Amino acid sequence: MGKFVTMGVDGTEPETYGPDEGSVIAGAPRFRSWTLDEAEGGLSSGLWEATQGKWNFENAHWEYCRILSGVSVVTEEGGAAHLVRAGDSFVLRAGFRGTWEVIETTRKDYVIRT
Repeated sequence: MGKFVTMGVDGTEPETYGPDEGSVIAGAPRFRSWTLDEAEGGLSSGLWEATQGKWNFENAHWEYCRILSGVSVVTEEGGAAHLVRAGDSFVLRAGFRGTWEVIETTRKDYVIRT
């Protein structure tokens, strides 16, 4: 296996799932996720996509995100709402709690450290 890893999904089957039961606020969001690389020290990277809807979530890990397509609103509990769209990058620190609302099907790439 080489040391150069592309962040493409051609020929890779995604994991399909939805938000945790009871966390959905609106709609019927569905997720597709492709874990494309994993490394020692709890690092992983890949692509994630979600369809329209809104749900509560909590990140137990640190995560860097870059929106590739779509529009979403990420709101931290007790904080401001952040409209994110293609080209936007952000970090969700471990312990983040809030809501994710997908306005237009959203795809992001990510790097997670557990």
